[in-house]
Amino acid sequence: MSLTFAPRRPLLRGLAAAILCGTLIASAGAQTSLKVLTAGAFKQVVVALVPAFEARTGLRVELQSDTAGGLVKRIQGGEAFDVVIVTMPALATLSDQGRVDRTSVTPVAKVGIGVAVQAGAPHPPLQTVEQFKDAVLKARKIAYIDPAAGGSSGIYLDGLFQRLGIADAVRAKAVLVPGGLSAERVVSGEAELAIQQISELLPVAGVSVVGPLPDDIQNYTTYGAAVSAQSAARRAAASFVEALATADATAVIRSKGMMPAR
Repeated sequence: MSLTFAPRRPLLRGLAAAILCGTLIASAGAQTSLKVLTAGAFKQVVVALVPAFEARTGLRVELQSDTAGGLVKRIQGGEAFDVVIVTMPALATLSDQGRVDRTSVTPVAKVGIGVAVQAGAPHPPLQTVEQFKDAVLKARKIAYIDPAAGGSSGIYLDGLFQRLGIADAVRAKAVLVPGGLSAERVVSGEAELAIQQISELLPVAGVSVVGPLPDDIQNYTTYGAAVSAQSAARRAAASFVEALATADATAVIRSKGMMPAR
């Protein structure tokens, strides 16, 4: 007796679908981390938001910070990344060069420049431009980001001191910081004043933020986020950028001395 078996097409189709589904899951699971590059002014916001993002997605965030100019140079040099957060002009440059996805560019926050002194030290008045000039000229040493390092605040301050006619006096006592937190030089006693974006003064223990620059000479820098055009995890990277524009992110942005970009 011969037996004939009818093809079990529904079962085969089910097996094929299961295999395809398993392949997609494996592919999605291959990306276990996101590399996020951020300018220093926005670093504290990212640090605060990362735990919730990691818990929600199961992805690990590898965070690196530098000056905006430093990050642009690194990316132009071929460094791989998934998300970058820098100034809007820097993002425009990277977008024009095809290094970030133009459609992913999202303004996230803006911040002004402030002045800090050592905790317990007298606060110089800063309500007017003349008061600011007086505070700068009386200080023994002044710490700020080295303009040559590509930091937004350092570049602006270099031009501001020239416009105020005090560039030579300031350079003679400047403590130029290549990147990071200039207020740390106040804590160490290397400088009496630190002038930098407020979001980079607030995290430093042992200093007191006197206040922002006077309105007439204040400079606000807007930061944005974008997805790398070469990212292997575009969907996850886009999700990270979207998370920077949520209500929770807005609350963190304000708590770190910044303001929402919109």
